[in-house]
Amino acid sequence: MIELALALLCLAAAGAAIAYWYRGVREREIVRQRLTAADVEPDRTPPRWDVPYVRRAFILPWLIGGGVAASLLFIVKVKIVYALLPGLLVGLLGSEIDRMRILRRANRIEAQLSDAIDLMVGSLQAGGSVLSALDFAVRESRWPIRPQLEEVVGRIRLGDNPPAALKALARRVPLENFVLFTTALAVHWEVGGSLAATLSMVGKSIRDRIEIGRRVNSLTAQAKVSIIAVLAATFFIALVIWRNNPERMESFVKTKIGSYAIGFAIGLQAIGIVWSAAISRLKF
Repeated sequence: MIELALALLCLAAAGAAIAYWYRGVREREIVRQRLTAADVEPDRTPPRWDVPYVRRAFILPWLIGGGVAASLLFIVKVKIVYALLPGLLVGLLGSEIDRMRILRRANRIEAQLSDAIDLMVGSLQAGGSVLSALDFAVRESRWPIRPQLEEVVGRIRLGDNPPAALKALARRVPLENFVLFTTALAVHWEVGGSLAATLSMVGKSIRDRIEIGRRVNSLTAQAKVSIIAVLAATFFIALVIWRNNPERMESFVKTKIGSYAIGFAIGLQAIGIVWSAAISRLKF
């Protein structure tokens, strides 16, 4: 049992070391691309050194779960099945919390995009140019969309190709609403036309998508709260039984049937977390 735990800890340490090494290699590659960007031919695609507006914490929840499992195994000194399965449950819950964080950030930046489009439409209807409309939207916007728009305006003013700068924005913020916005601006920069009317339709479409997403989230909120309540109630009932009759509870936990039953219950909870997260994702 101790050998298996040490092997798992070694694998986790090796994975963390590989991730740290890959990050260093990636940063050096980005620096090299920036230094050699002047030698790139004009008709070639520029290097993709754009940083995403938000990053997914893939490793952190599982590191926390591994720490919980190691603590239960070496400090509390429980059976390995009672250490690994709670660690798995913590890792899955952490991944789901991280996904909710990213979804909240996406909803915020999309709402800010619709407001920025309204500002651009007003500036264009007043007779301003596209660049001045973008600059006006930058001045009136806040984080997290402001640095993204500032990057676009700065690249265009420094002589970068406007469609390329807009494509870079779509890469940094890989959301469908931003793809629609950047595509409309890029097409206008290539062929011209009435941009105010086009952006008005784009803004209306984005607001409709945001409204539908909020309605779906409100309908699925009850199911999410029910899942959390069921998970909490399971551990609360186990705690109450242990407090009322600790001898019988400890004897049940130490038996093989008891360990299998508890492990099976925690495994079903982990499957329920993954299943509920999969069916609650919006795809429209």
